[in-house]
Amino acid sequence: MDKTLPAVALGTWAWGAEKAFGDNLNEEKLKPVIDSAMKMGLNLWDTAAVYGMGISETAVGNLLENYDRNAYYISTKFSPQIASDHENAMEEMLDGSLKRLKTNYVDLYWIHRPSDVEKWTKQLIPLVKSGKIKHVGVSNHNLAEIKQAESILKESGIKLAAVQNHFSLLYRSSEKAGIIDYCNKHDITFYSYMVLEQGALNGKYNTQNPLPSGSDRAEKYNKMLPEIETLTTEMAKIGKKYNANVAQIAEAWAINKNTTPIIGLTKEKYLKPTKEMIDIKLTDDEMKKLEDLASATNVETKGFWENAMI
Repeated sequence: MDKTLPAVALGTWAWGAEKAFGDNLNEEKLKPVIDSAMKMGLNLWDTAAVYGMGISETAVGNLLENYDRNAYYISTKFSPQIASDHENAMEEMLDGSLKRLKTNYVDLYWIHRPSDVEKWTKQLIPLVKSGKIKHVGVSNHNLAEIKQAESILKESGIKLAAVQNHFSLLYRSSEKAGIIDYCNKHDITFYSYMVLEQGALNGKYNTQNPLPSGSDRAEKYNKMLPEIETLTTEMAKIGKKYNANVAQIAEAWAINKNTTPIIGLTKEKYLKPTKEMIDIKLTDDEMKKLEDLASATNVETKGFWENAMI
């Protein structure tokens, strides 16, 4: 991938949704996010055909329409679970994405989940050769599946550019499975998603102030808050040294692990802290302390859609 890519990707899975985090994320509200991010050089946008079944891609495409296509990068995904029975199902889904995104190519195209690695990886090849896809990645694949995809692509002279998995202080299975080491050794960019664990690691929530009830994330994370609190307290303490909040420390940790975090952003006010966080260099002792406290929580944050990496 292009080495001028920003150190973070901006995630747009909730964009265009009528009800996300209790808000209507329409294009009018999101325009300041796009405009400010582009001014700051945060120009890598991550979406997927399955996010709102095209709603996110449509919002991203409309909002970026007036920008020079060379000024930003688009990352979107092929999701096998919504593919048709068409023999060229991937091309069919990609064409739909391109139309919604108002472009004739994507910079990074992912296979979202590993359903049939050989079948779907092979379908990437003609799409790369046609120019519709500049780089390819795999998401939620384990190490054996990553190597299988890499081998299939290599036969056609195509490099696997990226891997995208759930990776946070509370969920380090891609590291334990050797995936991050493998990516580092083979010049594959590792994108980490759910770095903030849907808000459980943003410092706002604790046993006294749980996540708002009635949501899936509250159902999942509120019961973990007693264990997580010691970790977030230490993150706040470390943050003071860097004039940073807990969320920035969680994100900086991911960058310090040589990964590119995908940060879901719906409000302009979070852009400046995101940009500032990129320069935080945690010490080895701070990294170890955070990881030890995170391991001690002994919580399980694997998503229902994920296969185990180990």
